[in-house]
Amino acid sequence: MSAGPRARQPPPGAVLMAFGLSGTTPEPLPGGRAHRCRDTVLTPVEDRPKALWLAQTLHALDVPDLRIARPIRARDGRWIVAGWSARHFLTGAPQHRHDEIMLAALKLAHALSGLPRPPFLGARTDPDAIADRVAWGEADVPVDEAKGGRWFEVLAVARRPVDLPDQVVPGDLFGAVLFDGDAPPGIVDFDPFHRPAEWGAAVAAVDAVAWGDAAPEFLERWAHLPEWPQLLLRAVLFRLAGNALSPRATAASLDGLRAAAAAVSEIL
Repeated sequence: MSAGPRARQPPPGAVLMAFGLSGTTPEPLPGGRAHRCRDTVLTPVEDRPKALWLAQTLHALDVPDLRIARPIRARDGRWIVAGWSARHFLTGAPQHRHDEIMLAALKLAHALSGLPRPPFLGARTDPDAIADRVAWGEADVPVDEAKGGRWFEVLAVARRPVDLPDQVVPGDLFGAVLFDGDAPPGIVDFDPFHRPAEWGAAVAAVDAVAWGDAAPEFLERWAHLPEWPQLLLRAVLFRLAGNALSPRATAASLDGLRAAAAAVSEIL
């Protein structure tokens, strides 16, 4: 069965029992994948190695001024039961609070510093993983001109070596950070990559301009970060390649990326 149909189904009774939720009625959360039972959120697992790594990492992670959705073990100690994982419910919803998302990306990267490179990263073949390698010049995959390839070719020639160490870094926080009034930003999960610490913030900045109504000048506000122009370049190349590789890419997503690409080209 494909991930899509399964993701629309509620967790079965055996899963509820395993996580101590028997007798509850799962309530679908926006997006159609996760279900809430009391203060627990159950989510279908599509990538088991990544889900296990995230559970172990978020379980031990302590980040000042960030709320972390702690994973929950089943009664027998497992993180995943019959293809489902559990975490504590966090209040809030995504908002276009761009500077706070940037700070969350930097704080999270700082907290992840020192972790070994997740072993599953090298085996990933999803569009974002391929796009990451293409953006950094580690893979040669054609980027469809009609889906962002023209801008990719124009900008790629400006790549220069980045003299920063790689580490585990969140690469997809825009639209995933939860805000609830004055409460600290909430982190439910993230997509790990092994790149310089500030690269995750660069991706969030590009996303803010492309799809979050941020003005192009927003990119310049963070110019104090090390190697910022080159990290912005890698971030927009990552998004352009990912757009070309994604079967869900739309004309609107490409329009936003064109605006972000133009803004980055002015900084290089």
